[in-house]
Amino acid sequence: MRIVKLALVQFESTMMAVAANVQKGLQFVRDASRQKADLIVFPELFTTGYNMDIIQNRYHDLGEKIDGFTVQTFREAAKKHNINIVIPIALKKQMDGVVYNSAIVIHRNGVIAGDYSKTHLWEDEKYYFRPGDDYPVFDLDFGKIGILICYDAGFPEAARILALNGAELIMSPAAFSLPDKNRWDIYFKSRALENGCFVAGINGVGCDGDLQLFGNNKIVNPRGDVLMEAKLNEEEMQLFEIDLEEVAECRKVIPYLKDLRMDTYGYKALD
Repeated sequence: MRIVKLALVQFESTMMAVAANVQKGLQFVRDASRQKADLIVFPELFTTGYNMDIIQNRYHDLGEKIDGFTVQTFREAAKKHNINIVIPIALKKQMDGVVYNSAIVIHRNGVIAGDYSKTHLWEDEKYYFRPGDDYPVFDLDFGKIGILICYDAGFPEAARILALNGAELIMSPAAFSLPDKNRWDIYFKSRALENGCFVAGINGVGCDGDLQLFGNNKIVNPRGDVLMEAKLNEEEMQLFEIDLEEVAECRKVIPYLKDLRMDTYGYKALD
């Protein structure tokens, strides 16, 4: 058995209050550590809040570099509390004036494992963020994880790339609103079954303007069964154990990855 305890946070962000959101996030990190979690994951853009209509171009002002305040604070927390952390933030990279909708992965020793930037931007995100263009897999002390941010999880190709590159667990930090809950209920079961891996959705909560985030975090096993489904509209953290040995076992019995016919597909995106 290879047991991993996950801590998934249904976080209610205060809009554009980075320092306050970071401080509250640290409280969840401490709590998860006390309960012996191996990995804690926060929702999409949790340090700034998620609302393109309200925040708009201020995402650039609120964005931070990887050596900035937020990442350094959580690096110290990871080391102090002996826990792996995924923090989704507005990230400034090398090019001045460019911001990405990203997630930083931090080892429990405080070392940065790397970052992932959302590749499929949703609606008005395209006005404020630049899309990423790769799908890294992060090798943590318990196994290999991949990240898909919100809308990314609706693209089977993205999850398939992660699985083919060794991901056993796909984390999907998100900012899903109530009118789209039907997609939320489909995405993770589909991606888990297709790729024989665990998938977890981590959604924000709270209402700002006309955008209502509903929480309802989920964990799905490699057969597509929902193992954990959290409450609606409540800020809380769920802790749940999974056994990553189930990934290899399931892929033997349901060999989607082995039986791929890549030579027959040859499709391209619509113009």
